[in-house]
Amino acid sequence: MRLDFVGERILAVVAHPDDAELFCAGTLARAKANGAAVGICVLCSGDKGQPAEPVANLAAVRRNEMTAAAALLGAELFPAGFPDAELADAVAERRKLMSVYREFVPTLVLTHSPDDYHPDHRATAALAEAVSWFATSRGQLTREPPLANQPALWWMDTLGMTDFEPGFFIDIGKYTDLKHRMMRCHKTQLVRGKDGEFGKLEEMMRRQYETRGAQAGVTAAEAFCIHRAFKRARAW
Repeated sequence: MRLDFVGERILAVVAHPDDAELFCAGTLARAKANGAAVGICVLCSGDKGQPAEPVANLAAVRRNEMTAAAALLGAELFPAGFPDAELADAVAERRKLMSVYREFVPTLVLTHSPDDYHPDHRATAALAEAVSWFATSRGQLTREPPLANQPALWWMDTLGMTDFEPGFFIDIGKYTDLKHRMMRCHKTQLVRGKDGEFGKLEEMMRRQYETRGAQAGVTAAEAFCIHRAFKRARAW
């Protein structure tokens, strides 16, 4: 089976500045190579992810890191700037994300699994799902016009593949180098792997895409599930 993203507009909606690299950067790179437009919306600023030696103005530093990573991919970046550990499916967050949807006009949204281990990830899943429905509503007012159609929505894998049953896999074998180069932009988080209180992200990322690849019969893969909801599931 072959899938391409020709003519699509793919928006990753993630909680933290390094989440797209972990879970979907290979798929975004493959879509970009097919000629799709790709975007990354990061809802949290990353202000709480301090290494053992604290970084001054961490949110600003992490914004620079995610900007550099998105530039490597050629993705449009939408930093929402909500504080870590405070994200919720609430009015302000919905309105901000709705403006992003209406500005970017995605045909497909990639976001965290509702069963993810991290509370910010679960809040992101709820927001991305809700806004995928309401972004077409003329009664929901933003500066941008409503979407003509709801985007399709795919749930992304979880870190360590915990409590996630893949619906399908995307072969990213040609794009792992770019995935790693993007991850290496996030220096403030990579250094936390030496603290003992945080996993070694690049190694965890490699182990995950190799395991998913082995399950799918390729060298590297990212796993997703379709959101089987009215107007959010598509035939490909």
